[in-house]
Amino acid sequence: MMVFMSVFLAACGSSNKESGKTDQSQEAGTEKSTDNATSGDKKEDVTLTAWIMPNSPKPDKDFMELVKPYLDQNPNVKIKVTVLDWGSAWTKITTAATSGEGPDLLQLGTTWVPAIAAMNGIEDLTSKVEEVGGEAGYLPASWNTTKIAGKPEVYGVPWFVDARAMFYRTDAFAKAGVDPATMFKDWDSFKEGLKKLNGVEINGKKMSAFGLSGKNDWNVAHNIFPWIWAAGGEVYNADNTAAAFNSPEGLKGVMYYTGLAHDGLVDKTSLEKNSAQVESDFSEGKSAIIVSGAYMVKNLMTPADQGGMGDKEAAKNFAVSPLPAGPAGQSTFIGGSNLTVFKGSKHKDETWDVIKFLSSDEAQLNYSKITGNLPGKKSVIDSLGSDPNFAAFIEATKYGKSYPSIPQWGPTESALVKYFGNIWDVVAGVSGTYNEASVQAQLDAAAKEVNAILNQ
Repeated sequence: MMVFMSVFLAACGSSNKESGKTDQSQEAGTEKSTDNATSGDKKEDVTLTAWIMPNSPKPDKDFMELVKPYLDQNPNVKIKVTVLDWGSAWTKITTAATSGEGPDLLQLGTTWVPAIAAMNGIEDLTSKVEEVGGEAGYLPASWNTTKIAGKPEVYGVPWFVDARAMFYRTDAFAKAGVDPATMFKDWDSFKEGLKKLNGVEINGKKMSAFGLSGKNDWNVAHNIFPWIWAAGGEVYNADNTAAAFNSPEGLKGVMYYTGLAHDGLVDKTSLEKNSAQVESDFSEGKSAIIVSGAYMVKNLMTPADQGGMGDKEAAKNFAVSPLPAGPAGQSTFIGGSNLTVFKGSKHKDETWDVIKFLSSDEAQLNYSKITGNLPGKKSVIDSLGSDPNFAAFIEATKYGKSYPSIPQWGPTESALVKYFGNIWDVVAGVSGTYNEASVQAQLDAAAKEVNAILNQ
């Protein structure tokens, strides 16, 4: 179960990578004046419970600040927010879904929605979603995560989006004579650029060309699938009944991505690290390029005394680009979190009213500023386009993909983490010989296990 949980961290938009944190509770709306409500129009008092994840440095306080305008306008409503630790959230949520005893408002990672919906743990919101813009108001990749694939019912509303793009050191590019407009065009130009960047020296420190993590990362699958998709591969077949990632196209994508490390364009010590450590290495000048989420922009712009990387040289010399196009075009990973109404809630109408507020343009923009993640609504995402760093993410969302929204995704991803991890062991020289045959063997073994999961 812990393996199952850890691989969802990035999919669920956790930009702070917090673990081992105890659950926290705090109540908002306890000191509101009711002077604006007369005895004739005062609504019945209601206390809503909300379960959220550590989406920001101070998740409970940040959430309460976010909903303050709503509470000011609705003095009869109080909200008690509980922050679940990622390591225990899945167990708590599935236990709640089984018992019927849980919160009113529930944040779910995009990959969790179909499983909890299949357990009848969250409310069908199909008749309500037009009130927040409906399908047209959200990215297709995000909207797909609100359903069970192949069924029309909608069970959630996208709250925020986790998309991936490339962060690069502009000073390293200048010194190596690499033009980013050319380098990020396609796989061939990307690899040629990496060769020129590898070992470039800035302020007396040599950089590796590309910083990427290996098997010890919660993003193992999310890191590899953009390259599989860009090569023309898919996760499953068209009707989600069998694995497809072990196709010739899938192999091509995996070989290209892992081959960058095998060819020495990556510091192999990074293959023992997770995403947060690779991001830290980038800020410290150890690599010229990494793949990360929009929250990294916030990290680089936040002063060190506030927990950010704003004092680093990288903060003064970075830019962002979409991933280069593969043989089948460009692709990136889209994850994030959705807002849902718990099936056992006794205050479903009031909970939906809060979700409508959280889906407003103002609340969406405010939470994006707090967390660093992209807003869930497409119109609010587009409003960030004047910032060149966010412009790259907006471009990336046009071709971003989410995983198939099926209840079996959890055990599927656990299998992928295991076998993709084995591939990284081969790349790192820990196990076997790196070649197409050894990588294909691991993909085929993963496909066999995934097919067994799909056929249960």
